[in-house]
Amino acid sequence: MLNILAVFLGGGIGAACRYLITMISNRFFGIAHWGTFSANIIGCFLIGYIFGYTLEKAQGFPPALKLFLTVGFLGGLTTFSTFSCESFCFLRDGKILHCALYMLASFAIGLCATFAGFMLAK
Repeated sequence: MLNILAVFLGGGIGAACRYLITMISNRFFGIAHWGTFSANIIGCFLIGYIFGYTLEKAQGFPPALKLFLTVGFLGGLTTFSTFSCESFCFLRDGKILHCALYMLASFAIGLCATFAGFMLAK
């Protein structure tokens, strides 16, 4: 139950942060895409840091805190960070072809799904 609460709270905070990043970006740049881009890049950096820290330096890192930060906060901030971390893990493990196929399929099928959803809504 603690893990579910951690994900729930982290997700809410991450989503609120994404909204704030978008609002700040709109104010300074006038373009919403910079907010999305910024949230995605910040999320990628943070998930890489957390992944590296918990894997290399913090063997006893509390699982609920890791879920709060990764699945919750970064999941609310961006799902791109998870995609980036999973792709990195494939590369780290020497699964270069698997990584390339995963990235290509995720992008291509995701774009097609977005198009299909858009067309269905019209």
